[in-house]
Amino acid sequence: MTNASLPNARKVFIKTYGCQMNVYDSERMADALGASGYVETKEMAEADLVLLNTCHIREKASEKVFSELGRLREMRAERREAGGDLMVGVTGCVAQAEGDEIARRAPVVDLVVGPQSYHRLPEIVARARSGEKVVDTEFPPEDKFSHLPAASREATIARGLTAFLTVQEGCDKFCSFCVVPYTRGAETSRPVADVLAEARRLADAGVREVTLLGQNVNAYHGLDATGRPMGLGELCFRLADIPGLSRVRYTTSHPLDMDDGLIAAHRDLDALMPYLHLPVQSGSDAILKAMNRRHTAAQYLAIIERIRAAKPDMALSGDFIVGFPGETDEDFEATLALVEAVGYASAFTFKYSTRPGTPGASMTDQVPEPVKAERLARLNAAIAAGTARFAQSCVARTLPVLIDKKGRNPGQVGGRSPYLQAVHMDGPERLIGQIVPVEIVAVGNNSLKGRIVTRVEPGSASLVA
Repeated sequence: MTNASLPNARKVFIKTYGCQMNVYDSERMADALGASGYVETKEMAEADLVLLNTCHIREKASEKVFSELGRLREMRAERREAGGDLMVGVTGCVAQAEGDEIARRAPVVDLVVGPQSYHRLPEIVARARSGEKVVDTEFPPEDKFSHLPAASREATIARGLTAFLTVQEGCDKFCSFCVVPYTRGAETSRPVADVLAEARRLADAGVREVTLLGQNVNAYHGLDATGRPMGLGELCFRLADIPGLSRVRYTTSHPLDMDDGLIAAHRDLDALMPYLHLPVQSGSDAILKAMNRRHTAAQYLAIIERIRAAKPDMALSGDFIVGFPGETDEDFEATLALVEAVGYASAFTFKYSTRPGTPGASMTDQVPEPVKAERLARLNAAIAAGTARFAQSCVARTLPVLIDKKGRNPGQVGGRSPYLQAVHMDGPERLIGQIVPVEIVAVGNNSLKGRIVTRVEPGSASLVA
């Protein structure tokens, strides 16, 4: 009998903020708690335990968490008035950075758990249930990856045809705007055998595409069975050999770790998708130096040139921060020039906001908010223009699309192009799970419209254009 079939099983609701790593961690937390009798629910109102899995990257991250905790305080009061109860926990990077402060400011919180301790969640929840207020934000000597339970086949199937797979965690770069080295710790890579074993379980459950995750995923150096460190490019080749696994992606990368082996994998490995998220943050050398990025704009552009020489159709994505302390109009114009030179298919853009404990927080010459807002608007317009140009360049091309869901309208299906674009087309639901050649016929607001160009018989193998 599964936990889900137990009428009195406790239920956990996990609200996930921020990055894809947090999505993965939330799934692993649910798996860990599932092994101790909890059932995951998608409805907060029916939960016995609510976990807020937080992200410290976004602006005003802490304020958003405390606002949510205020609502949970009211929810618990109502629950107790009706004779029930509710446990509340905060996990993730805000928990790691502000553990004791959360416990002090928000009495509703029963447990605060940092990212390195998720494998101990059943024990921590049991302690909290007995009345102890638990704050666990230590960096333990053991590897959390070795202790997290594998997802059940049922849970994996429920999560669909695509899946995240964490292969690396932490960061040694210490960019002056970033809290990751303080909340996630030093770079750690999972052993090759563990990554491959999890990927095989995913493929056996029907997953067709995996996205490898890491704060600096292309710094991956997991050990193989002989004790030899393996780079991300070689790992992608090993993953592509797993039957049923058709596509491999990865995020997020650092320019300094874009080595020849990984670039060669993009050139030679069809399963490695031609989409690369490679943050640069600024086009100004002065700002890059202040950010401690340890590369110049010219060096970044040289990396892009090498990548495109190996894979001419590579779609590029990036991260940009505007209004970093000391950023002048000339610095910002250099960022716009870099955006134009690269021709990004997409990008994530942010106004700089201070993160307590980082070097950037104590820098003078902070940029006024109105200036940051005006620069962000101009940058977003430049990025949007590039995204539109890239989408238009796909029209009249035939792309292999992984069909992964029903469409918005009857008789439609949807999927993803190799460039991570949403594609909608007419087609039967039996195509879900297959990769089919699709001619792109039009560009929509946030997706492409396509036409299946090959008839697919029931039960046929996946097709690649």
